[in-house]
Amino acid sequence: MATAISATSSSLRHRFGQVSFPTPKSNNSTTIHTLVYGTKGFSLRKNQHLSICLVMDKKAEEFLDVMDKHENDVNKKQPLNSRVERKLARKKLERFTYLVAAILSSTGITSIAAMSVYYRFSWQMEGGEFPALEMFGTFALSVGAAVGMEFWARWAHRALWHASLWKMHESHHKSREGPFELNDVFAIINAVPAIALLSYGFNNKGLLPGLCFGAGLGITVFGMAYMFVHDGLVHRRFSVGPIANVPYLRRVAAAHQLHHSDKFGGVPYGLFLGPKELEEKEGGLEALHTEVQRRIKASC
Repeated sequence: MATAISATSSSLRHRFGQVSFPTPKSNNSTTIHTLVYGTKGFSLRKNQHLSICLVMDKKAEEFLDVMDKHENDVNKKQPLNSRVERKLARKKLERFTYLVAAILSSTGITSIAAMSVYYRFSWQMEGGEFPALEMFGTFALSVGAAVGMEFWARWAHRALWHASLWKMHESHHKSREGPFELNDVFAIINAVPAIALLSYGFNNKGLLPGLCFGAGLGITVFGMAYMFVHDGLVHRRFSVGPIANVPYLRRVAAAHQLHHSDKFGGVPYGLFLGPKELEEKEGGLEALHTEVQRRIKASC
């Protein structure tokens, strides 16, 4: 005796994206017939019915949900990627804009300062006179003013910028939108007395004008150094090249980063002597060393 199975079914059509395919209905039934061999030959006799409940509808719905979720994720990622690309492009443009401004200002100020020094002393030495005391006072005060600006900046940073002038300085402690920030106004404020001192010293003879000229030079030198170390090295508003590999300047950058973390109540407030301020704080040197190592790894 041999048996054979015959089945009848109807179908539903489901759509997956742009592809459609049939799936069986859940109430399909399969009828089993028995093929019997007798004396009169073969005869086909219905033997039993077996109902099979299919779960294709449930599986299809689950698959549709997965596909919809995947499609939604793809749609979400596309605008996210475009936003990231736009942000990176904007940051690149900001860094380039500030770099151009830094180069132009540095080149211009350096050229003007060098020419001023040359012409001032050429003018002073007309007639064969060599004003040794005036020249010594000019160069001595230029060094003294540059060093003194570090102490002035540290005091102003703590007593003014983090106090009554916080509304302006706050922009420096937030994420920057654009190549410049309100805190940059302080650089212009410091430039005013430097320009005034240089102008007075350049246009007048004598020891006092020479000292004023030296003070203006010192403020200018400090401002340029501050821009490259603070804006370039610490906050990476533009590339500073090999300056980033100078060991002490790495410590300066790490110390200023700790100021922004507010780990020691804002200390250090100074820039170039920032590591010295941290030495006076318990755990300051350990935190400084850790930050230096973190910055080295981040730059690799």
